[in-house]
Amino acid sequence: MDIAGRFDAPSTGDICDVPGIRVGHHHRRNRTWRTGTTVVFAPLGAVAAVDVRGGAPGTRETDALHPGRLVERIHAICLTGGSAFGLRAADGCMDELAARGLGHPVGNDLVVPVVPTAVIFDLGRGGDPAHRPTAEFGRRALRAARATPQHGSIGAGTGAVAGGLAGGVGTASTTVTIDDAIYRVGAVMVVNSFGSAVDPSTGMPFAAHHLARRPNAADRRALRTRLDHVMANRHMALTTNTTVGVVATDAPIDRVGAGRLATLAHDGLARAISPIHLSVDGDTVFAMSTAASSDTTINHRGVDALAAAAAAVTAAAIADAMMSAESAPDAPALCDLCPSVRAR
Repeated sequence: MDIAGRFDAPSTGDICDVPGIRVGHHHRRNRTWRTGTTVVFAPLGAVAAVDVRGGAPGTRETDALHPGRLVERIHAICLTGGSAFGLRAADGCMDELAARGLGHPVGNDLVVPVVPTAVIFDLGRGGDPAHRPTAEFGRRALRAARATPQHGSIGAGTGAVAGGLAGGVGTASTTVTIDDAIYRVGAVMVVNSFGSAVDPSTGMPFAAHHLARRPNAADRRALRTRLDHVMANRHMALTTNTTVGVVATDAPIDRVGAGRLATLAHDGLARAISPIHLSVDGDTVFAMSTAASSDTTINHRGVDALAAAAAAVTAAAIADAMMSAESAPDAPALCDLCPSVRAR
């Protein structure tokens, strides 16, 4: 492909390898709770965009990210469980950002934080559908934001299920070289898909060939038995889906360029999950650039190199989520069914 740049294979790093990005999680997991919230925090602000492909999205403030809109930079993106009820987690993010003086300035020392948000459907996974994220979840997730995020069945991925197996939060990063300048591209994904993220013929996540080893024959048989059971009962999962996430870079791109990253990130979803973007999914990917200025000198071929990297790290982050998930009562984890598939 004729693009003005090259990128390395996605690493076992994370989205916080991108300068200016922090990630925080808050969740509850006990006999009647299994849900949570994840916040991607950019303390110095970021240019952002979004691409929504699923047929049943649950979102907030996505219109504010379209080109030509007033708000130029945001400080946080909220990913949360709870279906549409979970959108209230963004209220806590807003309150915490406002307390820190972060948001869109509206005069007289006032700011209005804009917190784009996307939800997954995990209602009832802990036993009580009334237990879902509140504003306090968003506030605590933002307060917990660090430059060394965790992954697995945490935050917004606490109640996630992907193709009948335990889903969760995954992350990955890479570097992109454009005109001798090196930029970072990273992704964090919450995997809660109707489609499967695991190749039944190999027992490996579709996008994990560089992260894992092929499981042995006994493990593959155990996985095949589980997946056959899932296929026989797929009607049970028709309302319990959606994969959401964020890709980020420190490259100086504008909102149109960020939109290209969000669009190509969906190619990563298609590589890692099959099928994807169904009418029962709400698949949504945000993109952020933490560069101090969006007055970019990167041409469209350079943006394409960044976008190609965004697709790669998105797929790798989905594989990481499957590899790091923990078993739940209704969804065994891949690495418990197939211990021999663990990362190299």
